[in-house]
Amino acid sequence: MAKLKLPAPPKKLNPAPKRPGQGNGPASRGDVAKEAGTTIIGWVDERTSLTGPARWMMFRKVPKGTNWFYTLGSATMFAFLNQAVTGVVLAMYYDPSPTRAYESARFITNDVFLGEFVRGMHKWGATMMVILIFLHMARTFFFGAYKYPRELNWVIGVALVILTFVMALTGYLLPFDQRSYWATIVANNITASGPLVGPYLADFLRAGPEFGATTLSRFYSIHMLVVPGAIAALIGAHLYLVAKLGTTAPPWQKVEDLAPMEERA
Repeated sequence: MAKLKLPAPPKKLNPAPKRPGQGNGPASRGDVAKEAGTTIIGWVDERTSLTGPARWMMFRKVPKGTNWFYTLGSATMFAFLNQAVTGVVLAMYYDPSPTRAYESARFITNDVFLGEFVRGMHKWGATMMVILIFLHMARTFFFGAYKYPRELNWVIGVALVILTFVMALTGYLLPFDQRSYWATIVANNITASGPLVGPYLADFLRAGPEFGATTLSRFYSIHMLVVPGAIAALIGAHLYLVAKLGTTAPPWQKVEDLAPMEERA
């Protein structure tokens, strides 16, 4: 008697083929990690739709002839981030009181682990930020990047320069030693000599008619809260306009592009 063949099992019962990340080797585990990272990014993007703005910001046309001069803006932003991070670390140990400010600064320098290094980064980072923002502004001016339609971005850049100076001035007083004390008094007197708003601005910075105990706390709050927040907001607007309007080509590139047209004419 002939034996009947058993019917083939349904496809749902067949074992699914192994994916590249289902083995036990190191390469397979790496594939699993990549797949997990992709899944997480997809999960976040499905709920936030952040890839669209990120692609709009990152993937854009860059004019021919772009060189290292165009990195001055990014370098200035990096200097600001350095100031923000090191400033937060220093604020953990600093005491903004007239009787404890100098002692807390000395404690950071001499006793805190890597305190002298972090304070040095904050001190020299402020100098570098001032230098870099001036170089960036000079590049923008000489390359003609302030012209239509980028006038608003130029105005924002000028405001960032002013805020950088305000941050440098208010931070200079915080060690509260003899040099910073008298230098701040001189700077405040210069501010008071300005027309119209000068005397009122000087009174606001001093927190009264005379340089007193509340002056230090006011400088500290401006240095730590007001100015960094304003700079961060303006940097965001600045980057948005750069991405929206594009980057200006170097002036010599424009001359090279026009030369063949003049020869044909």
